[in-house]
This record gives sequence, structure tokens and C-alpha cells, in this order.
Amino acid sequence: MPTFLHTADWQMGRAFSRFETEDGAALVEARFEAIEKLARLAKEHQCDAVLVAGDVFDAQTVADRTIRRVFNATREFTGPWVMLPGNHDAALAESVWTRARRLAAVPDNVHLALEPGVINLEHQGLAILCAPLTQRNTYSDLTEAFDTWETPDGLARIGLAHGSVQGLLPDEIDSTNPILPNRAQTARLDYLALGDWHGTRQIDERTWYSGTPEPERFRNNEAGYALIVNVPGPRETPGVTPVETARYQWHQWRETLTVESDLDRLLDRLKALPEPSVVDLRLEGAVTLAGEEKLINALSVAEARFRSIQCDRSGLQLEPTDDDIAALKADGYVGEVIEHLRTRQQDDDAQAARDALAILAGLLKDRKQEASE
Repeated sequence: MPTFLHTADWQMGRAFSRFETEDGAALVEARFEAIEKLARLAKEHQCDAVLVAGDVFDAQTVADRTIRRVFNATREFTGPWVMLPGNHDAALAESVWTRARRLAAVPDNVHLALEPGVINLEHQGLAILCAPLTQRNTYSDLTEAFDTWETPDGLARIGLAHGSVQGLLPDEIDSTNPILPNRAQTARLDYLALGDWHGTRQIDERTWYSGTPEPERFRNNEAGYALIVNVPGPRETPGVTPVETARYQWHQWRETLTVESDLDRLLDRLKALPEPSVVDLRLEGAVTLAGEEKLINALSVAEARFRSIQCDRSGLQLEPTDDDIAALKADGYVGEVIEHLRTRQQDDDAQAARDALAILAGLLKDRKQEASE
């Protein structure tokens, strides 16, 4: 009755250049910590093996240091690891995998599935049928060979592949590296461990995508998990338990503010997020000057709480109310300028008009405070 951990899509060496340097570095480090957590989970759950269904590395050109750190991070689980090349780290004649071997970085308990075939882990009761990608894109189903491969009696037949299950995933990823939806059935597999889709997803009772253990993009697809798989016996339905592995939660919100309560609800949602969050906001609509001040203050607090928060306010117009203008004592010519800037927010240079209006409001507020001191 073997038990193993199924993971995929580590994408080690991935850069996070869209973030501030400190935040990008923390996100990179979290991916190494995710491997260490996988090793601990495999040990805690007394797994017989860890199967990595492709894209261990983000590119063939990752640094030697990255290669060494990846294998170092697996140390806590001393049982067998089986690593499959995916489309990002395909088993080319010269690849990140051949470099890893030249560096002598691959531990003895790590099996690199660089060629199609079966890796028999007899002591663990597992026969791993491997379909590595030997080029970035293929247009034939590499798992078709599973149907004809024989495995020793008494070993669970486990497929390991990286690609797109046809007809069940979004069209944009169904074009290359295809996999038959019922491959587990045609190949008499006890379980088919897949990679390429970065979220945890069940295809059928024997076929799962584990997803990436640490989210790396803004897509709500159940990323940040690994799967503990228990095979009770030949042709019996495996037990699959998702285990959370993510350190950071990624949130992408697109909000339109029309009334004051919209802003209040948005700020309440921000407050409810946990500290290890990566947040991308894009705001549209309109906000009063008082609301703008409340928003800026809330974003300042969030910047100190979260791993990262980025907010695009270019589509958010400033709409000073009569009370706003009265509070600024913006009468006469200044009041006319404010009204002009309000109107210009509808033009092509809306961002410049918005910024000017915000600056003018801030100057008027500062002048008012100085006069009262």
C-alpha cells in the first residue's frame, strides 16, 4: 500500500522583475522554502517517494547556484525523488539536467527521468511510467506509450507526465504537449501524476494536476498545494489529499468605485487579508478628495503589512464634492482651476489632470493646516 507525494511546476530560477527588489527576492526565496516544506511533508506523511511532474526549473539557463540549491532543498526527505523534465526544462541533448550532473549536484536518491521508460522502485512498491519532454513542444501524446509498457507484478502503476489534458483545460494551453483524457484507463494506471497546469485540479479519480507548491502569478486556480496519494491496492481507487504548501497568497482585484460604501468595502477586504499576501489592485470609477485621502492612508498601511501591494489608480477619477471644496476654502480662481481639472479628467491626459488635482488639493490642505497653527 504505497504512499507518495505528487508535486510539479516549481519553476525554480523564475524572476519577479515586476516587483520591488526586496519583494522579488522574498518571492524567489519562498520557492526554495517550498521545496524544503515538500521534503518535510513527505517525511511527516511517511511517503515512499516524491514525484515531480515537470518544470522543476523555469529555464535551461538558470544559474549553477540555483541548481545546487534546488537539490540541497530536498535533503530532509531521504527516500526516492523522481524528477521529470517539462516544457521549461526539457531533456535536450544539452540542458539544465546535464549541467546538474556535471556539477555533481544530483543526490543519489534523486532519479532524473530524462528518457521515456519505467523507473521501478521495488522496495517502495512503485513502477513509475515516465513521459519526459525532450523538446519544449510536442504535438503527439507522449503518454500513449504507457499503454504498451509492462511493469512488474505487485507494483503500483503510476504515470508521470507534463502536458495538457485535451478538451478539459482552457483552449490556450490545449495546443501542444497533449494528453488523452482517459489515459489512466487505457494504460491501466493506478494513478496519473500530471504537471503543467499550475493549480490543483482533478481530472478523474485517478488523474490529477498537483499545481505549483508556491503561487507565482495572479490566477485563482487553487495553486499552492501538493498531493499526498495513497494507493490501497491494484486497480483500487487511490486516496488523494491536497496539502497546503504556499507561503504567500496572491490576490488580483479589479474594482469600480461609484459610491462611498464601495471604498469602505474595499478597505475592509484589504484589512481582512493575511500579512503574507501579494496584492495587485486596479481601481476605476470616482472617489472624493476625502475618499482619496482615506485610500492613500490605507494603502500606506497595507504596504507595511503585506509582502507586496501594487495599486493602479489611473482609471480612478477625483470628484471633489462641494464639502471637499468648501473644506479647502477653494473659492475664486482656485475654485475655477479645480473645476477645470475635474473636467480634464475626461480627456486623453486624464492621468496628468488627476495628479494635478491631487497635488493642488494637498497644497490647499497643507496651507489650511499651517494657517491654523
